[in-house]
Amino acid sequence: MSRRVPRAGRTLEGAVTETASGYLASGRAAPPSPEGGRALEADRALLGRTSTAERVADILRTRITEGFFPPGTRLAEDAIGAGLGVSRNTLREAFRLLTHERLLVHELNRGVFVRLLTVADVVDLYRVRKLVECAAIRGVDRRPDGLDRLAAAVADGEEAKARDDWRALGTANMHFHQALTALAGSRRVDELMAGVLAELRLVFHVMADPRRFHEPYLARHHAIIARLADGDGPGAERLLAEYLDTAEAQLVDAYARKTATPRPTG
Repeated sequence: MSRRVPRAGRTLEGAVTETASGYLASGRAAPPSPEGGRALEADRALLGRTSTAERVADILRTRITEGFFPPGTRLAEDAIGAGLGVSRNTLREAFRLLTHERLLVHELNRGVFVRLLTVADVVDLYRVRKLVECAAIRGVDRRPDGLDRLAAAVADGEEAKARDDWRALGTANMHFHQALTALAGSRRVDELMAGVLAELRLVFHVMADPRRFHEPYLARHHAIIARLADGDGPGAERLLAEYLDTAEAQLVDAYARKTATPRPTG
């Protein structure tokens, strides 16, 4: 049975009742917030006229990618269902879809929780990222379409940095990589990366200092765009490979330090 995060104070997201640091440090579970789905009411418009489980899953996946639901969060079924205006059966089917995507985990008699990833998960995610993201820009020998979307993601990151919003910077970084893989022009690749990046956001919560982790990558984003703008696909791929190697090493090291067993003294 997985461990749970203690309550660290209510958040605007409502359904977020626990923090990643507590999740790693404690086995106590906090009850879901009673106002859990209020922040999701604005997402109702995304459901369209038919509230399907797939659309609900899309909304929750996006929220996870944006960092609203940290690892260990217990998802309050009643609150989220009320917030989105969907039936319990629809919401449960959405939960099942996201469980299949390894974003959620269901525990009997306890509820549905956002999953905490392991070091092995981190290594595997970066293996996928290196294969897919590098391939997306491999062979680019001219200025590709899609640079505007990349530039917009970097601009969002710069704005987040200016207001010291490091979670928003992390989200902007995610959007950069979504735009990068979109250069492949494949809907299937886009769908694959949406799931990979959602899982990856669960990894980022292990970083004790989000600013120190996210901020340096902005300069790397600028450098990658510059290579692509010059039609230097191989150069952009080299920078991206170095980028991913560095990020993987940082995250693996952070996991190792978080899960290390203290040595006895005396």
